[in-house]
Amino acid sequence: MTVTRFAPSPTGYLHVGNLRTALMNWLIARAAGGEFILRLDDTDPERSKPEFADAIKQDLEWLGLEWDRVETQSARLDRYADAADKLRAAGRFYEAFETPTELDLKRKKQMNMGKPPVYDRAALALSEEERAALRAERNGHWRFKLDHERIEWTDGILGDISIDASSVSDPVLIRGDGQVLYTIASVVDDTDMGITNVVRGSDHVTNTATQIQIMAALGHSAPAFAHHSLLTGPQGEALSKRLGTLALRDLREAGVEPLALLSHMARLGSSDPFEMRMSHAELIAGFDISRFGAAPTKFDREDLGPLTAKYLSTLSLEDVAEDVAAAGVPEALRERFWGAVRENIQTRADIAPWWTFFAKGATPLVDEEDRDFIVQAFSILPEGPWDETTWKSWTDAVKEASGRKGRGLFMPLRKAVTGRERGPEMADVMALLQVRPSI
Repeated sequence: MTVTRFAPSPTGYLHVGNLRTALMNWLIARAAGGEFILRLDDTDPERSKPEFADAIKQDLEWLGLEWDRVETQSARLDRYADAADKLRAAGRFYEAFETPTELDLKRKKQMNMGKPPVYDRAALALSEEERAALRAERNGHWRFKLDHERIEWTDGILGDISIDASSVSDPVLIRGDGQVLYTIASVVDDTDMGITNVVRGSDHVTNTATQIQIMAALGHSAPAFAHHSLLTGPQGEALSKRLGTLALRDLREAGVEPLALLSHMARLGSSDPFEMRMSHAELIAGFDISRFGAAPTKFDREDLGPLTAKYLSTLSLEDVAEDVAAAGVPEALRERFWGAVRENIQTRADIAPWWTFFAKGATPLVDEEDRDFIVQAFSILPEGPWDETTWKSWTDAVKEASGRKGRGLFMPLRKAVTGRERGPEMADVMALLQVRPSI
């Protein structure tokens, strides 16, 4: 069975970069009829917060990316300890004592000598007496000893990957304060939970190489990996500088529709043209991870506004029944109302203001040179109630009385009645208008 996972840290709110990873893993699992696990990487007790864990679930629920079960890494510390013991017994786990400052000095020295900044394994040369003396001064951290060979796999997006393990520092798996780090926790979880496919950002490629060796050292084979490109801003700038404005909770608050966002993200960076998907089933059916490329992918929040408007314009009254009812539209007028405004709203928040206009009217927008014309036109407007024929019969009468025609006739009347230059068909406006316009 295909099993995927999304493993965010509950140390902040989800943003569009996180969504890309979550969506791809969700689509792979659902397309195969498999299992999708939400796994909270909460091994950092200081930064992990329950409110962020709750927010992650709320964001995924809003998007309809439902999970089959939730796992928390903080509840699995005993499994990570078992794995650490197994690596120690195999001679693949060693204790090191350098401070961050000492490591930084080593890196700078290596770079000044034109060498790659790779950990020199000085800790392996320590005698037991030296280790004991250092333990008395500071807590040691634990590194995995890489086999210096090439690590190779066929990536689902990047193709064939080959990394020389000697060019990579032995990764720290347990910090000096005892905190278990992502690299080993993820390996243990992926193997214990039977993860078959892992999709994550291309910034994890080197990390994947080390994890493949750790899995092998623990007696497990690796899942199928795919590394998607990282998102940038519309000008190619680092998106990390703008993530504060790209949190999913903020997009939700701004009225972005879930399927508009998901449709966009399910195609962004692929060779497929954008297609609005009207259901999660359509998203699943149209997804093919092999269609995605390795180049950095531009994301522009401004694209989401038109996509949301386009999505809303396709909805039936049944789809927005609660919003229309909440706006106060009488039941007998709801079908006509939604048909009139559906292509003139940017978000659901625009529904109520449109009914306020129909129910109470608008402040006329009248250019000074059109004022006498509008006074004359409003004097010709018959008494209500009006219907879909009112606009034509009224404008015909105004045309005959004033001699105006075309845009010079219709635009000033639209602006005076609706208070805006654009909007629904005026035949529908007049049929819905509950108050007589006046200047």
